[in-house]
Amino acid sequence: MKKKKATSSSINWVGVVSFFVLIAFIMQMAILCYDFITQKTSNLSLIAVLILIEIIILSTLCTLFDWVRRKIMVDRPTRKILQATEKIAEGDFSTRLEIKHEYGKYNEYDLIMENLNKMATELQKNEVLKTDFISNVSHEIKTPLAVIQNYATLLQDETLDIKTRKDYSKTLISASKRITDLITNILKLNKLENQEIKEKHEAFNLTEALSESVVEFETLIEKKNLELNCDFDDVTIFSSKSLLEIVWNNLISNAIKFTPSGGKIDISLKQIDKNVEIKVIDTGVGMTSETGSKIFEKFYQGDTSHASAGNGLGLALVKKVIDILGGEIAVSSEINKGSTFTILLKDVVYEL
Repeated sequence: MKKKKATSSSINWVGVVSFFVLIAFIMQMAILCYDFITQKTSNLSLIAVLILIEIIILSTLCTLFDWVRRKIMVDRPTRKILQATEKIAEGDFSTRLEIKHEYGKYNEYDLIMENLNKMATELQKNEVLKTDFISNVSHEIKTPLAVIQNYATLLQDETLDIKTRKDYSKTLISASKRITDLITNILKLNKLENQEIKEKHEAFNLTEALSESVVEFETLIEKKNLELNCDFDDVTIFSSKSLLEIVWNNLISNAIKFTPSGGKIDISLKQIDKNVEIKVIDTGVGMTSETGSKIFEKFYQGDTSHASAGNGLGLALVKKVIDILGGEIAVSSEINKGSTFTILLKDVVYEL
């Protein structure tokens, strides 16, 4: 996007022309007055006094004109900007400044006003996001905490048999793990957004790293009787191994979670020149195009039937990591036919 530059507006030209006319008028008046005085008297003292009076009058006129000009062209827009910044500083992010000149004829004050309007808009968006974030976190924590409280109360019943106790204990462990995962993901996302996690780049075999991530989910894949197909090129890249683990773990975990028993998951890794393309394809529940456009937002969960199995931060983490590494991620999906997540890592292939 090209930056807008300040250009001379109509009021600027009026100011320049007016000032020029004023100076020309003053000079002409000074000459005429001098001629008039010298024609009327030859007394040098009187001439000096009259010229001094003339200078004072003309200087006062010039000062008055400049005062009016500053009031209109400087003080007025400055006052508007100061009032707006005071409101924004007090938390009123709905504040907007009216720009009177049309685009292409902006002066410096117009650009400052436009930038303030943009800043207020962004702050307003951030305020809404912060409020939504707090609301979502509260909701996500509230549910497992209620489960923990209820089942902890039930476990106090001394008449419970061993099997029921074990079932209740498993539920408690599951709920506490959900809270732990939520907090862990929030902390990771916060550190990524504040650039507290530095991407340590190194040369590593991506094929091996991706294979190791797949193996970690082998038990879950077998438990759901899923068919897994992997097609990997042997690729060594120069990137952040630890950050990419977040990507693989979340995408594979989601593919397993949203694919029904007996379904299929395909994972491919292809080298394209110096770029690398990774695809995770499943035959799961799929999603609508509307859901696909929001799937990388924090706490967004397209399939609410699986809401208890996640917190809506996994794909937000994935998107943030890919953005940090300068890559691209896209999703295509159809309801009841599955989803395809495609990642493109640019200019990362490491040649030994």
